[in-house]
Amino acid sequence: MDMETPAAPSSDIGGDATTRTPAIQARGLRKIYKASNNEPAKEALKGIDLTIPRGSIFGLLGPNGAGKSTFINVLAGMVVKTEGEVDVWGFDIDENPRQARASIGVVPQELNIDPFFTPGEVLELQAGLYGVPRAERRTDEILEAMGLADKKDAYARTLSGGMRRRLLVGKAMVHSPPVIVLDEPTAGVDIELRQQLWAYVKGLNERGVTIVLTTHYLEEAESLCDEIAIINHGEVVACEPTPQLVSRLDRKTLLVTPEAPLNDVPGSLSKYDASILPGGVLEIGYRPSSQNVAEILEHVSTAGITIRDLSIEEGHLEDVFLEITRSTNS
Repeated sequence: MDMETPAAPSSDIGGDATTRTPAIQARGLRKIYKASNNEPAKEALKGIDLTIPRGSIFGLLGPNGAGKSTFINVLAGMVVKTEGEVDVWGFDIDENPRQARASIGVVPQELNIDPFFTPGEVLELQAGLYGVPRAERRTDEILEAMGLADKKDAYARTLSGGMRRRLLVGKAMVHSPPVIVLDEPTAGVDIELRQQLWAYVKGLNERGVTIVLTTHYLEEAESLCDEIAIINHGEVVACEPTPQLVSRLDRKTLLVTPEAPLNDVPGSLSKYDASILPGGVLEIGYRPSSQNVAEILEHVSTAGITIRDLSIEEGHLEDVFLEITRSTNS
């Protein structure tokens, strides 16, 4: 099954990127959950300032319990904020709650689908709740795009976990919102369907839909997102374009494949973060800001190693994520 190219959302998505209103903007956003059941009060969001540009694929990352879900639930109107201001597509969530909610579609982590409804009924009901006229509903189109056309009349309880996840994505799109929040959308989805889902999401984005993505698959975020914010302990600890964020990591890895496989790290390389990989390949981690590749190779040569092949691996988002969250935990 190939996912079709989606239609553009009904909301106005035009305008110059430098002048138009952000898709989402939070200013001084705080959320304090009151004490209950002998548990103390918890400040889940600590004065977050965050701007998500229109037309972007924006990654919202953080460890479990960092505040991501609270932030999303505030956007969706399911959690009442304690302080601050939030706009969705230019609508203040307090002053224009209906317009703000109509401008966003949220795909939650939980598989919250009535087991006695069919996929067709789920989408029709959701469209009705948003006031979409019957003539403008896209139930069959969305089911086809999600690979669920043949399951239109099957009870939701008979669907696999991956199918239910895709149905939730379809449910979030029935009212053609200009902003879609995907909260762990590929959890439990196999590789092929994951690729198809991302192809569909990219198609939406190319037509102007702003995508906000939370995921624990950091390689997905790195390849898909234009910009990434990292939240930890209820605070935004980083927010940068993805290439810039990844380049923060002052670490690279030099892989040396010798003519003869190595069993141990030579003594001349003991001052480096070096180890032997399967197959006798020498792995050397180094910091470009203070260590020179030419110097490392000179030590390799001094150790009497004849190089058959050589490569350098850049840092990845996962490494940056761990470094930033560990530093903010300390």
